[in-house]
Amino acid sequence: MIVGILKEIKPQENRVCMTPSGVDMMKRKGHTVYVEKNAGMGSGFDDQQYIEAGATILDTPKEIYGISDMVMHVKEPQPAEFAMIKKGQILFTYLHLAADKDLTLALLKTGSIGIAYETIEDNKGGLPLLAPMSEVAGRLAAQQGAKYLERTFGGRGLLLGGVTGTPSADVLVIGGGVVGIHAAKVACGMGANVIILDMNIDRLRYLSEIMPANCQSLMSSPALIRELVKKADLVIGAVLVAGAKAPKLITRNMLQTMKKGSVIVDVAIDQGGCFETSKPTTHNDPVYEIDGVIHYSVANMPGAVPLTSTIALTNATLPYALKIADMGWKSVCEDKGFAKGINYIGNKLVCKPVADAFNIEYSALEILI
Repeated sequence: MIVGILKEIKPQENRVCMTPSGVDMMKRKGHTVYVEKNAGMGSGFDDQQYIEAGATILDTPKEIYGISDMVMHVKEPQPAEFAMIKKGQILFTYLHLAADKDLTLALLKTGSIGIAYETIEDNKGGLPLLAPMSEVAGRLAAQQGAKYLERTFGGRGLLLGGVTGTPSADVLVIGGGVVGIHAAKVACGMGANVIILDMNIDRLRYLSEIMPANCQSLMSSPALIRELVKKADLVIGAVLVAGAKAPKLITRNMLQTMKKGSVIVDVAIDQGGCFETSKPTTHNDPVYEIDGVIHYSVANMPGAVPLTSTIALTNATLPYALKIADMGWKSVCEDKGFAKGINYIGNKLVCKPVADAFNIEYSALEILI
């Protein structure tokens, strides 16, 4: 198969979807790989490293789209790319369609096949291609929350872990999945008082076993969230409904009960955000303030640490990319977990949560193939 590696064009997105070592693996399996010029520069990989791994460098995304059977990205295609996408071409990337109706409709018009990293499942129901970036985003959420609590940025002027004789910050993490665990671990390690919420009792038992003593795990409910946000200095939204739009867990009215200068970090912003007042921001302009509460909702948080993120992403995605390249997208549909990654085929939407989000007609994958 001919595989194209694209340079990211979303603002401040320095990741690339495959390292040179990943390209080497593709070549060893007999596939042809084209890499857009300077695609890896933001992550510390230059064109010569890709050439030595066996790739051919092309100057423009138009050339990549024009020659490739499968194109790989990190983030979703941007409007400038829509006209380049070919009918029947495989797009393998993070799509997050449930958060963007315009993107969904535009991609359906291309006639391509969209396979989303974030909806592929393993045999335990986990999200193996989302997990590495969730780990990065969770850790960054605590770091960024700590930074924006500084008075310099409009925060309360509170050190997350305090010092001798002073109180530590109170951190509320909503969601006990991969993002939530890593956010809570970092916040605990910095010395904060942490509460992590989840709605699954088995998950709560697991959290109680693995988290340090300064982390309390509680059963989530709307009433409890309303009470806890009043005390929190930092709230991290880490909820996920795979492939679907995130639920709104903190309303505008609840903001008015929060401490002035407190911070909320919405890691679910790629899926529409879990706070009513959230809107996507960028690394260039990451925060805004509403009712005295600092909002951080950067839509590509792992792009801030592209070297770590790119290596972690390639580790997770390469086995799946190789399977597609070796067998074609129809063959891998035999793996039910992998098949859940297919969001659309041609002009047919086959991911029900996305169809439900926008009231678009849903087509069953098994019928189409």
